[in-house]
Amino acid sequence: MNITAPTTADHPATASRAANAKASSNGRRVTDAPTRVYHWLLALSFLGAYLTGDGERLRALHVTLGYTMAGLILFRLLYGLFGPRQVRLSVLRNKLTLGLAWLRGLPASLARGQVNWQPGQNLLMALAITLLLLCVLPLTLSGYAIYHEWGGEWLEELHEFFGNGYLMLVLAHLGLLLGISLWRRKNQALPMLTGRLPGKGPDLVRRNQGWLAILLLLAVLGYWRWEWQQAPNGLLSTQALQQVLAGDDD
Repeated sequence: MNITAPTTADHPATASRAANAKASSNGRRVTDAPTRVYHWLLALSFLGAYLTGDGERLRALHVTLGYTMAGLILFRLLYGLFGPRQVRLSVLRNKLTLGLAWLRGLPASLARGQVNWQPGQNLLMALAITLLLLCVLPLTLSGYAIYHEWGGEWLEELHEFFGNGYLMLVLAHLGLLLGISLWRRKNQALPMLTGRLPGKGPDLVRRNQGWLAILLLLAVLGYWRWEWQQAPNGLLSTQALQQVLAGDDD
């Protein structure tokens, strides 16, 4: 009887080391798929809603994208409560708490000439993300009220105020990403594109949760399809788009 001796590649520990080496060559996974899909759907929805905010011809599309933003924020809150540890809202809260403590001790650190700027960076990013989450509520509620003709002109001005404020928050967020990327010489936006950062080390996110990302995308696309079927002329007609691009919003 021939007995084949186990090779080094067959050993579980060796296979595990090989898998880790392969993961290290691709960088460390720091952001899972649902977070990335949520992020880009929210960005796309806000951009579309902002561009279609004026005029009546694209009102149905504007409203649909606004409701999409509200649904995405709801998903993020639920994911932050029941999702993996690294996406929990408690992580955001801890960054704010540690950042505020760092801010209180900043004068003493400056006096000693020893300042760790990492907590300050985390504080700014966490604050921007928190405000982006919170601002969606009054933005969508005021839009909902306008759509159902509750209130008057003051409500439209309030909705426009929050819309412009949200745009300023988005620009500030992008500015922070750019500034930190230049300062640290690392692309801070990369995790939202690939989910990974270059460098060796263990993955901070063990499971990519691709199935949940697919479900989220299908849910949004399904909602858009339903709204398209409900709208008398669809959400985006070629004629309406041409008239809006030509500046005829009446």
